[in-house]
Amino acid sequence: MRNPYAHAVVTAFAGLAFSLGAHAQTKWDLANAYPATNYHTENITQFAKDVDAATGGKLKITVHANASLFKAPEIKRAVQSGQAQAGEILLANYANENPIYALDGVPFLATTYPEARKLYDASKPAMDKLLAAQGIKVLFVVPWAPQGIYTKKEIGSAADLRGIKWRAYSPATAKIAELIGAQPVQIQQAELSAAMATGVIESYMSSGSTGYDTKTFEHIKNFYDTQAWIPKNAILVNAKAFDALDATTKAAVTKAAADAEARGWKVAQEKNDEYKRLLAERGMKVHKPSPKLDTDMRQVGGIMQADWLKAAGADGASIVDTYKKK
Repeated sequence: MRNPYAHAVVTAFAGLAFSLGAHAQTKWDLANAYPATNYHTENITQFAKDVDAATGGKLKITVHANASLFKAPEIKRAVQSGQAQAGEILLANYANENPIYALDGVPFLATTYPEARKLYDASKPAMDKLLAAQGIKVLFVVPWAPQGIYTKKEIGSAADLRGIKWRAYSPATAKIAELIGAQPVQIQQAELSAAMATGVIESYMSSGSTGYDTKTFEHIKNFYDTQAWIPKNAILVNAKAFDALDATTKAAVTKAAADAEARGWKVAQEKNDEYKRLLAERGMKVHKPSPKLDTDMRQVGGIMQADWLKAAGADGASIVDTYKKK
C-alpha cells in the first residue's frame, strides 16, 4: 500500500534541495557603457564566461553593455551602493572626486603602452586605498588606444580649434577645451553619434576605437594622431559582494580578472593600428600632427601636468617620482 506520508517527505526534501541549489548560485550585474562589439566589452564578456566556467556556474555575471543598466557617470556610484555588484568606469572621469583618478588622463605624461603600464603600477597602491575606503575593489584595468583629435576641418595648430564645439567627457577634456579656447559640450559615448549627426559637436579627443564604434567617419573626416595620453578603464566590484564569496570562488574571480587584464592590454595594442586602418578605409583622413600642433598640445600638457601635481600634493608627487624612476 502506498504511504502518503512518504510522498510528502520526498516532495519536501526536493523543495529543500532546490532551495539550497538556488541559494548556492550567486548572480552579479556588471554595468558597462560601451557597445557589445567594443573590445573592452568583449573582454569583460569573456571574463564573465571564464568565471562561470571556473566556478561551475556558481557565480553568474551578466554584462549590461552600452549604458543599458546605468549611464557612464552613474556606474561608480551604483557599484559603491550595491545597486550593481560590478561595473566598468573610465578612471579619468572621476577626477573631480580625487586627482589620483585623473593621472592617466594628464596629456603627454605617458604616451606609450609600456609607459602607461608603469604609470598604473606606480599609482595602483594609492588607487586601491582610495577605492577601498569607498567600499570598492578593482578587479582589473585595461587601456584604451592613445588619444587623438577628431575634427571636421583640417587643423595646423591649436589656434585652429578656437571656438569649435568640442566634446568634453571628463574633467581633463573639459580643461583642454578651456586651454585651447574651444566650446566644451558634455557628451557621453552612448550619445556621441547623435551629437555629431545633429551638429552639437564638431570635434573631440578620443581613441581610434571610439571613432570606429560611433561611426565618427560618417560626420567627421579628420583624425590627428597626437598620441596625447592612454586612459584606462577599471572594472570594479562592490567589496561586500566580493567578500561574500567563498574562498574558491574568490580565487576563480581573481584568476579570471588577471587573465582579462593581460588579454585586454594585448588586444588594446593590437587594435590601435587596426582601428586607424578601419577609419581610413571608411574615408577618415588620419593625419600626423604638424610640428606646430604637436608643440601647442604639449604646452597644454605641461600646464595640465603642473596643475595635477599642485592638486595631488605630496602623494601625487610621490607617484610621479616612482613612475619616472621605473
